Amino acid sequence: MIISIASGKGGTGKTLVATSLALSLSADHKVALLDCDVEEPNAHILLKPLITGSEPVNVPVPVIAEDKCTYCGECAKVCAFHAIAVLGKHVLVLPQLCHGCGACSYLCPVKAISEGARQTGVVEWGAVNGIGFAQGILKVGEAMAPPVIRKVNELAKGYEIVIRDAPPGTSCPVVEAVRGSDFCVLVTEPTPFGLNDLSLAAEMVKELGIPRGVVLNRAGTGDTGVEEYCHRESIPILLTIPLDTEIARLYSRGITLVEGMPVWRDSFRRLFENIEEKVNEGSRCTKR
Repeated sequence: MIISIASGKGGTGKTLVATSLALSLSADHKVALLDCDVEEPNAHILLKPLITGSEPVNVPVPVIAEDKCTYCGECAKVCAFHAIAVLGKHVLVLPQLCHGCGACSYLCPVKAISEGARQTGVVEWGAVNGIGFAQGILKVGEAMAPPVIRKVNELAKGYEIVIRDAPPGTSCPVVEAVRGSDFCVLVTEPTPFGLNDLSLAAEMVKELGIPRGVVLNRAGTGDTGVEEYCHRESIPILLTIPLDTEIARLYSRGITLVEGMPVWRDSFRRLFENIEEKVNEGSRCTKR
């Protein structure tokens, strides 16, 4: 089962939920935690895994053979991302804009374009307390996170439960991280900002056809807008975590919730049981 932990905004507690869920299930299941927030991975700060391997992430970029090129401009015409420009007798390649689709090399009439490799990031893997761990790190200045996220997700094979800690927001990196999940947990807080971003994330997940539920973090402050929205949209609130100074202290010291306050282990196990039940319900409805 693949469970994604997402949110419409940063700072809601995604990593707190992802790490606590992984630790709560590791005694009875073969669990992997994938940190797909490749622009700012931080699950390792809480889990402190032993990293045992790494691999660069490369994307293909066009390489122009000037001796073959006729400067016809076909490559520039077919590039949807404007990564190639033909200026007189010179071809300008903008690798940061290239998405590696290969259209330019495939459609070049004189086969003057081959593909080279450009590193955009790195993936690392290891383990901690019986939990498989992987994270991606996007190179500073790079704009495209999805290739690194795809590489992280490839490291999930062989695990019973895979927990993906997704990036915040609703843009392409989040879609890439959440895509293919069996269930998506949306972490939010009871504030107008939390409600606004939750509604955006919930619609994104709905469009992807993924079952969803909410974890309400820092409960006891703000207003009831999130709860009312979830009721209207029939989105279950699976777990409520109160605003607690002790939880904040633990988090600031790099200690997971279930390690610092073991009483929460049962709550996260019940969270998984609820998710499992809803996934099974969805499977039965699909079969009908």
